[in-house]
Amino acid sequence: MTRALSTLDTVLSEDEWIARRARHEARVRPWVEPRQERRKNGGKHPTDDFLFEYYPYSVGKLMAWHPGHGTALAGGAHEFLEFPQYVQQAEGVTTSLEWLDASADRRSRLMLAIRLLEGMSVRPANTGCFGLHEWAMVYGLEQSEIRHSAFPLRLSPVEIIDAVHDVGLRCTHIDAYRFFAPAAIPLNPIEPTRATQPELDQPGCLHANMDLYKYAMWFTPYVSSELIADCFELARSARTLDMQASPYDVSHFGLEPIRVETAEGRMEYARHQRAVMEAAQPLRGRLLTTLHCLNREVPTE
Repeated sequence: MTRALSTLDTVLSEDEWIARRARHEARVRPWVEPRQERRKNGGKHPTDDFLFEYYPYSVGKLMAWHPGHGTALAGGAHEFLEFPQYVQQAEGVTTSLEWLDASADRRSRLMLAIRLLEGMSVRPANTGCFGLHEWAMVYGLEQSEIRHSAFPLRLSPVEIIDAVHDVGLRCTHIDAYRFFAPAAIPLNPIEPTRATQPELDQPGCLHANMDLYKYAMWFTPYVSSELIADCFELARSARTLDMQASPYDVSHFGLEPIRVETAEGRMEYARHQRAVMEAAQPLRGRLLTTLHCLNREVPTE
């Protein structure tokens, strides 16, 4: 069983796609070159390094440009045929969905991503967590025991415990919850799991919004690199807020703390959290449109 090749929405001339590729590379270079330099000198950055380590996508994969499904590249685009998702058509080189259909796992992943994103689109936002998932990850631990031990804590272990008890934990995201310190796990009122993630992910969650980058990367090169870069930029904003609201001292990276242990800090955090949520909404819509397109092009005999 094979797919019919998609109806092309756009054919880019060689000059057009070369220019788009150059714009993409110029945009992401300020994100990837410092990462490459830190890998040489052993430096660590709490935001940018996290995005390249937590999400297993190399700087090369972020730098690579693809137009997205439904677009053909005219002229000398034969280099794209090195990717298994591309085929040659009369109009130019374009993506075919045969590679996606060839694997039941890939198709299942597509349906999972659609389910997760659709759920977030209709579920009400919870903006009352105040970023305390990072606090739960170091709850009751000494500096030498914490996951990001390269970054000093700005509060003592006792102060962190007191803040968690005062504010409370309300984490809904499995990939934050699974890193909780053992003593913090019983303090969360729910137990997120991978199975319940489609029912729990919600649009106010920083981690769920950061994951737009992951879902976009799952389906490269069918997702345009411009959308992938937009999702990465959003993830940087979310992770920056994550670190500012954390119990880590990251002021020497130019990140001023948002002191969520105080009422004023929680109000500030919620304001920034809503801004991230609002920025994520159109990206989630664009990504869903692309994934629905991939799913609707039904196989033909």
